[in-house]
Amino acid sequence: MTILMTILVIGRVWPGWRHITRRGGETMQPPLTSCLIPPGSNPLRTHHRCLIGLALIVAVGCGEEPSTPDRFEHLFSGNLKVIDLTHSLSADMPYWPTPHGNPFRHDTLVAHPDGSPIMAAYFTPEHHGTHIDAPVHSREGRRPVDALTAADLFGPAAVIDVSKQAAANADYRATLEDFQAWESAHGRLPTGAIVLLSTGWSRKWDSIAAYQNLDELGRPHFPGFSDAAATWLVTERDIHGIGIDDLSVDYGASSDFAVHGIVNGAGKFHLENVANMHLLPATGAFLIVAPIKIEGGSGGQVRLFAVIP
Repeated sequence: MTILMTILVIGRVWPGWRHITRRGGETMQPPLTSCLIPPGSNPLRTHHRCLIGLALIVAVGCGEEPSTPDRFEHLFSGNLKVIDLTHSLSADMPYWPTPHGNPFRHDTLVAHPDGSPIMAAYFTPEHHGTHIDAPVHSREGRRPVDALTAADLFGPAAVIDVSKQAAANADYRATLEDFQAWESAHGRLPTGAIVLLSTGWSRKWDSIAAYQNLDELGRPHFPGFSDAAATWLVTERDIHGIGIDDLSVDYGASSDFAVHGIVNGAGKFHLENVANMHLLPATGAFLIVAPIKIEGGSGGQVRLFAVIP
C-alpha cells in the first residue's frame, strides 16, 4: 500500500517540477513527448493516466504484502534461460559476397603494455554480421532504424525449422505451407511475433566459403523465405518482423530481393545472420532486439537475446 500511495503522490507532484529551477536559473520540465505521450496529446493528462495504470499494476501484483528486495529473485534463480543469438564481429567472419572482401575493420588506437586495447575504432557497413534491416532499407520513406520504438523490438519468437529442407536444397524457399504446418502444431502465430526461419545455416559460420556457398559464376546459394510466405506473414498475421540464420531473408540466388520489399514495405524489420537459432524451441522464447541506434540508419548491428522461462 505504501508503494501504491507513493506512486499516486508522485503522479500529482511531478508536473510541479516545471516550477523548480536549478542553480543558474535553468527550468526543469517533465518531458512533453515520449513513446507513451504522443505529440499533440496532453502530456500531463497522459502522465497521470500512466501513473494510475502503474499504481494498479503494483496493487494487483503486490496486494497488501510488503515490498522485498527479492521480488525479482526468479530472474536470477537459474530457471530463466538466456541465449545469445549474436555472432561476434571480426575481420574473419562471413560477409555478403563482394570483390572487395570483408569490409569490417577494428583498429587499436591506445593499447595496454600487453597490446590489449584501451580504446579502438571500428568500421563496418550497417548490414554486416548479426544485424537488422529497418523498413527504409528496401522502401523509400519508411522508418529508419532510430525510429523503431522499443515496443517494436521485442516479442515472442516463433521458430520455423526448415533445416532438413535446406540441407537437401541450398536454394530452398520456405513455403506458405511450412508456416501453416507450424500453426497446425503450435497454434496461431502470436500478435507481435518475430518469426525466425531456422535453416541450420549458422553452423557454417566458421567457413566463409561454406556460408556464402558461391557457384562458378560467383552467385551465392542459401535458403530464404518465399514471396508467398512473406506476403502472408505481413497481411494475414500481426508480426513485428522476421529473421533468418544466413546472409539474407531472400534466398541467395535472388535477383529482385522481393522478400525484402514485401516485409520492409509493410513497415516490418528483418534480422539476418542470427546465431544459435537451433537452440531455440519452436515456441516459448521471448526475443529482445537491441540495435545500434544510428540516426537515419537503414539498419545496424544488433545484440539479440532470447529469454526462455
